[in-house]
Amino acid sequence: QVQLVESGGGLVQAGGSLRLSCAASGRSTFSSYTMGWFRQAPGKEREFVATINGDGGRTNYADSVKGRFTISRDGAKNTVYLQMNSLKSEDTAVYYCAGAPRFLTATLRMDSSYDYWGQGTQVTVSS
Repeated sequence: QVQLVESGGGLVQAGGSLRLSCAASGRSTFSSYTMGWFRQAPGKEREFVATINGDGGRTNYADSVKGRFTISRDGAKNTVYLQMNSLKSEDTAVYYCAGAPRFLTATLRMDSSYDYWGQGTQVTVSS
């Protein structure tokens, strides 16, 4: 079993930055499998944001965040990060991290590929 805990959300003005963290515990092989970030705004479906493969060599982003967000991981700390710059009001959502231990080298855009989810952290961008 894997536990994922997100942190770093909050209220920020448009144009500002936040860094989300997702700490994993409960499984020593965290550093080897694919991780992702998703978000869900009020009244909308959950959507893909970014993903990173096991060794951190491959990343993939939603078009809406490409060039503004950066996903990274620190295997020694069992943590995945999402650096969010140039935030817009439309980035307001609950952000979730997810883990896919069945996959090591792939980057995954579909939420059905992920087995473990965090509880989410709220990001609010004021215009």
